[in-house]
Amino acid sequence: MTTRILVTGGAGFIGSHYVRTVLGPAGPGDVSVTVLDKLTYAGNPANLDEVRAHPGFDFVQGDICEPELVAKLMAEHDQVVHFAAESHVDRSIDGGAEFVRTNVVGTHTLIDAAHRAGIGVFVHISTDEVYGSVDEGSWPETDPLAPNSPYSAAKASSDLIALSYHRTHGLDVRVTRCSNNYGHHHFPEKVIPLFITNLLDGRKVPLYGDGGNVRDWLHIDDHVQGIELVRTRGRAGEVYNIGGGTELSNKELTGLLLEACGADWDTSVEYVADRKGHDRRYSVDCTKISRELGYEPRKDFREGLAETVRWYRDNRAWWEPLKERAAL
Repeated sequence: MTTRILVTGGAGFIGSHYVRTVLGPAGPGDVSVTVLDKLTYAGNPANLDEVRAHPGFDFVQGDICEPELVAKLMAEHDQVVHFAAESHVDRSIDGGAEFVRTNVVGTHTLIDAAHRAGIGVFVHISTDEVYGSVDEGSWPETDPLAPNSPYSAAKASSDLIALSYHRTHGLDVRVTRCSNNYGHHHFPEKVIPLFITNLLDGRKVPLYGDGGNVRDWLHIDDHVQGIELVRTRGRAGEVYNIGGGTELSNKELTGLLLEACGADWDTSVEYVADRKGHDRRYSVDCTKISRELGYEPRKDFREGLAETVRWYRDNRAWWEPLKERAAL
């Protein structure tokens, strides 16, 4: 029997890779996918060209905050994987209203409709940023939420709303919290694609503050692997951290990107004022998903970074119009 999956935000960076993977030759083979995406600036229909002709693929352009549309789609599906979100921290600092609307109101619209439609599994994709900042050690899923940006606060709120429907109504909700993703098809406002595309164009890259902020990097292949383990084998009402196992300071990351792009530090790096409320370090403890579901990151970071640089070098037609429109 085919499982009908509704994927929200499936034209974005991570969502589209999830769709390409599950409908690809290495996918489970027993699923069909409907993508619901508003196609905001970060949603790109070209990200789905690879699967557009697949008999198990459908696309609906629409807003997750539209109750009638959402209710109609829920009635036609068995499971939900919910990626749709406003996700750029800098944009949330400039104005948080759209983040609250999409991440909080949108998630509530979806989860309430899923409950009323009797959806079997609802996987809610979240972020390690909901935990705040940690100087030492790593966060287990039981740590309290302490978000520091309007973006992460909106995501933390959406986590709590989603989990409340499990506790109140018994809906099978499973939450994933990932570390920083990287890979191909990443919208060039985020640090790795922004730095790569700037360096390929011979432009400077902006390094916040002293460059000492630390992030754990997760390749999208590994993230999708973790999501599928949670969708197919996870437990209802549980939260699962998904990390990549490569912690780097932004200064260390910049050095690796300069090396991969053949650029020089002195002529290519520009120090800029630090981001407001910039979290110093993120680090997730992945013991739970490893022990329960057998997850382990497989992609070597240097190999993944080299592949990513190569993809942006070979796909200027994909990213140049995006940078021009956004004036990045």
